[in-house]
Amino acid sequence: MNLNLKLEYYPKVKNEQLKEYFTNIRNNIKKWDSPFFTDTESYLNMEKIKQVTRENIDKNIENTIILGTGGSIQTLLALKHLSNKKIFPIPSSRSVELKGCLDKTTPENSIVIPISRGGKTLDVNSTIGVFLKLGYKFLGISSKGPMNEMLKEIKCPILEVPDLSGRFAGSISNVGIVPALVSGVKVESFLKGLQEGYKLFMNNDLNPSIEMASFLFNLYQKGYKVVFSMPYSKNIEESVALFVQEISESTGKDEKGLMGAYQSAPLCQHSVLEYLLGGSKGAVIPILWIVEKEIPDLILDSSIDYVNGQTAQTIVNYQADATFQALIEESVPSAKITINTPEAANIGYLISFIQSTVYYLCLLLDVNWANNPKVVIGKNICNEALKNKIPSDQRTETRKKIANEKFKNF
Repeated sequence: MNLNLKLEYYPKVKNEQLKEYFTNIRNNIKKWDSPFFTDTESYLNMEKIKQVTRENIDKNIENTIILGTGGSIQTLLALKHLSNKKIFPIPSSRSVELKGCLDKTTPENSIVIPISRGGKTLDVNSTIGVFLKLGYKFLGISSKGPMNEMLKEIKCPILEVPDLSGRFAGSISNVGIVPALVSGVKVESFLKGLQEGYKLFMNNDLNPSIEMASFLFNLYQKGYKVVFSMPYSKNIEESVALFVQEISESTGKDEKGLMGAYQSAPLCQHSVLEYLLGGSKGAVIPILWIVEKEIPDLILDSSIDYVNGQTAQTIVNYQADATFQALIEESVPSAKITINTPEAANIGYLISFIQSTVYYLCLLLDVNWANNPKVVIGKNICNEALKNKIPSDQRTETRKKIANEKFKNF
């Protein structure tokens, strides 16, 4: 496997500072749970997975419909471009996506895979019945809760979800691996790349992942609060989306942390780059994500002589390097992360870098990398309003009363 990841960032963290951060990381390791996500074998029974999928999924299936949200689906989306089937991610009951999926699939050529760790996710549970009523076949990824009971009632095969932090568990458990395997992704190559990455990035020594975490933490201490990612390949956008989720949910607690955001590149050069170069400084950290060799790529036929005959991705990567240089010229701290190709093993390697970096950043911030306690606030409010059929105008009045109290001295 040609596994390779290059990290380039400015300003460089000085060696003395790196050593200090590394010491802080080692001192904080025992405060929080061990990083389970480096174990690429214990949570997977590949023989059982292959048996269940072989016995219950028709080889002629053309569509994989995934009912899941957040960590339950993001790893699969990072592998979506490697599938030989059409994947329909349904992260909620938004009607456009739901109707579009129903219009383009049939019960005969599709498998529906609902995924939930706790089994109480409204986004998932609210859509199961739509597919069930039309006669779609199911394969459940579930262990408990109302969703698990629903799936048992319809007697569909069920594979378990480990009781682990979802955003970190997708790559090493049934959550991400089962739907990827069903969709034709080379999961063995992905897992090998993931494993090789952790050998480097989690080896208790200074490495690119610790250096990236140190770069972000150093800027956080100077007042930076947003990490804005610019993926220059469609094939790595969902890996970047995983980074956005993990850095936001994992670091953002105890009134600390950084928020992740992203927009496709080079599109973002025409929408937010003016702000990055000429707007308020000291708030946003741009990160450029690059693929050296795209799959597929094509040769451009152009009237511009220095473009004609170049590959499409070559032109994109020249733009990326130019943008990176422009950021540096305007004294904007920024980084560039490059992988060789977006093949399965390299995506595994990239995800290992992302998860290791976020883990180390949380240790530097001294926050629990695995939990996200505030997320349930909105879920509880929503469920109560639905159960009690509280109308829209009453919900508005409730918010006004709360806001008047909370912001009276704002």
